[in-house]
Amino acid sequence: MKEEIFPVVILAGGLATRLRPITEEIPKALIDIQGKPFIAYQLRLLSESGIRKVILCVGYRGEIIQDVIGNGTKYNLHIEFSFDGPQLLGTAGSIKKVLYLLGDHFFVLYGDSFLPCNYRKIQNAFEQIDKLAMMSVFRNEGRWDQSNVEFRDGQILAYDKKHPNPHMQHIDYGLGVFKKASFQIVPDYQPYDLDVLYQNLLNQNELAAYEVKERFYEIGSFSGLEEFRNFIANNLTHYGKP
Repeated sequence: MKEEIFPVVILAGGLATRLRPITEEIPKALIDIQGKPFIAYQLRLLSESGIRKVILCVGYRGEIIQDVIGNGTKYNLHIEFSFDGPQLLGTAGSIKKVLYLLGDHFFVLYGDSFLPCNYRKIQNAFEQIDKLAMMSVFRNEGRWDQSNVEFRDGQILAYDKKHPNPHMQHIDYGLGVFKKASFQIVPDYQPYDLDVLYQNLLNQNELAAYEVKERFYEIGSFSGLEEFRNFIANNLTHYGKP
């Protein structure tokens, strides 16, 4: 029997201002792609990868996502929802809030990312190391977004979303693996971002890396949205299943 795959936290609480006016009435997760909401493709991919438990951290119009997705049974998943509340907690703050719903290890996935990678291989790699967290990275070379990771000989040498350097040819792929203990430095019910946590873990030599070969897709921008729509249109045989 195969080992159970870690649960996944999906960060879907952003305001999606870059996609307005599309997102004036609906959250980004519910943007229509070939007749289905984007999140349906995310969830089916996770289910097909062997994942069974998903925690959705939502904010802006999150109740609409909950109404559409329900408890996840139609995707063969168990889904629970966590709402930020009146104060936005940031990406890491939202995860800290749901730690009690998770085991000692878990994946974190950005809510606008579609990542057709091998989740089991990434989990196996994480279980072979003695680090608090692992970032998946992809050799992007500035093609699909701004590269923000300096990666060499299997190690992350630098990571910075706001101040990239010319040696950064890789990008944060959008999938992290964490031990619960890595969130000890995140304050309870206070805004805190995941990129800051990654920086702190890197400085403590507690951040490993896994290089993914499959390219990522995202709907955080109009160009990314159009590209993902084309990808699905060209792969309806697999990804267009009900």
